[in-house]
Amino acid sequence: GESTVKLNIPTGVASGNYMAVEGMGNAAPSSGPSGDLVVIFDEKEHDTFERHGDHIVMEMPISFTTAALGGTVEVPTLDGAAKLKVPAGTQPGKVLKIKGKGIPRLHASGRGDQLVRIHVWVPTKLDNNDKELLEQLGKSDAFRAPEGGKSFFAKLRETLGV
Repeated sequence: GESTVKLNIPTGVASGNYMAVEGMGNAAPSSGPSGDLVVIFDEKEHDTFERHGDHIVMEMPISFTTAALGGTVEVPTLDGAAKLKVPAGTQPGKVLKIKGKGIPRLHASGRGDQLVRIHVWVPTKLDNNDKELLEQLGKSDAFRAPEGGKSFFAKLRETLGV
């Protein structure tokens, strides 16, 4: 026959985790006891967050002025919006960490972290005044790009302390 089973799924479950429900599986031959039902979990991908163990990673576009001057931006988290301080001089691809805003740990206390990868948004439509201001800034030595740089994975390892 067929039946419906209600489960209390613990927080922090990931794809590949499983639960066994005793006595809810198929009937055994010769009127023996029923086996166990094994439920294997498969996570649905999220539109905003990417899971890495107990940590979550997201992409965050910010304005050029916020990246250069620093500021505070509102960032979505699993629990709603949070404020994130962006240091002055933040480079594209920089990974900032919000402690304790990741996935709750399975069968343990605490949570992972939320990692926010910064993308600097560049405007595509500028009026003449905006172009003139940027051209003046472009003449400054402070606006000349340095050579080289770290990969995203090197920055992620640095942020996680690995």
